[in-house]
Amino acid sequence: MRKFTVTAAVLGLAALGLAVPATAAQASESTVAGPVCDSKWGPRNGYMYAWENLDCSGALLISTAGNSSWWGGAQDRATSVMNRGYTGGLDHVAFYEHASFGGGHGCLAPGELYADNLTDNRLTSGVSANDTISSHKWVASSACGALLT
Repeated sequence: MRKFTVTAAVLGLAALGLAVPATAAQASESTVAGPVCDSKWGPRNGYMYAWENLDCSGALLISTAGNSSWWGGAQDRATSVMNRGYTGGLDHVAFYEHASFGGGHGCLAPGELYADNLTDNRLTSGVSANDTISSHKWVASSACGALLT
């Protein structure tokens, strides 16, 4: 009888251990940032996008299929970015701290879709990615030193 009680207790605790993480994961999914980015996501069109505010909101600063060595009036203002580029080859967007692809950089992988809050990301130079980007180019994953999420 003692063996049965111990076994039942162990199984009960194991079941509780499995239920708690699932509940925590469900709670975190319900508070996931990105509902506006989600609504702006569409089919891949070869473009990258950058917005002034969190969650792909506020002013659309830049939207382009090509590289840009200088963001002009949009420089140092991006707080969220999106990669709707085609997959394969040069499919990562490298965002650079300075014009002409200088300074630290961080990449947004095509599978990541978007980074809705750059305040929690750092470039390879250690500088915050938020309100720091001045240029970008499409690169292969091997050219990326830091990934934006």
